[in-house]
Amino acid sequence: MTSSGTSAASPVLVGSGLMKSFGLTRALAGVEVSLSAGESLAVMGPSGSGKSTLLHCLAGIERPDEGQVLLAGERIDQMGEPERSELRRTRFGFVFQSGQLLPELPADENVALPLMLGGMPRRQAVRKAREWFAPLGLEGKEDRRPGRLSGGQAQRVAIARALVCGPQVIFADEPTGALDQTTGMEVISLLVGITRSQGAALVVVTHDENVARWCDRTVRVRDGRPSEDHRTPDGAAVTHAVAYAAEAAGLAGRSTPARPAGDEGHAGYRR
Repeated sequence: MTSSGTSAASPVLVGSGLMKSFGLTRALAGVEVSLSAGESLAVMGPSGSGKSTLLHCLAGIERPDEGQVLLAGERIDQMGEPERSELRRTRFGFVFQSGQLLPELPADENVALPLMLGGMPRRQAVRKAREWFAPLGLEGKEDRRPGRLSGGQAQRVAIARALVCGPQVIFADEPTGALDQTTGMEVISLLVGITRSQGAALVVVTHDENVARWCDRTVRVRDGRPSEDHRTPDGAAVTHAVAYAAEAAGLAGRSTPARPAGDEGHAGYRR
């Protein structure tokens, strides 16, 4: 696992002229969006506005009817399902509202699952997965099954699983929706900070203004069109999260990495 700062190079993810309909309902109507490495984007809008459809098209889950989706300059909307499935496993990471952890697996194997699906031997995959536990405040929780984790701890396991393959982009669909306000802020601050420290782009679909404020930019979608795209004016919270997350960068090479407190403590990394 390596870290990098926000890149000023060409966008890592681009959606251009995206159109998508379901029957007579237009979900996307010519959406344009781009995201650089290390940048975070919040997508907001009322139910049915098209924000989840936008995420699905950018993530290769669905194909747009028209338009292009490019990852590092490569068109993914033209790929077949096997290629897009491979891309979602290796170059994208996902964090969902409920975490979607497998209840029969301990936390470390849940994190290691994408690696094992890619053919990495179980022992090696679990060892690599465990490197994320201390930096994410999960030290000592490696053997716990999801049913024995708090909501915040389970979402941190989901974040570790999203990061374990070193993705270029992470997609988070209402990642704090099932959490109380305090735990939700801990999770989003951690997600934004550590994603940026790893040089990955982040797309967050959310209804929560407080969650959106942690991101570099916010796009508001209405009737399938971006009605507003603005950069977060106060970057202090994000800068603070990045400073903390930077202490966890180079995760594999540190014997005693800094880590965030548990759910019962402060959300920041200890110095």
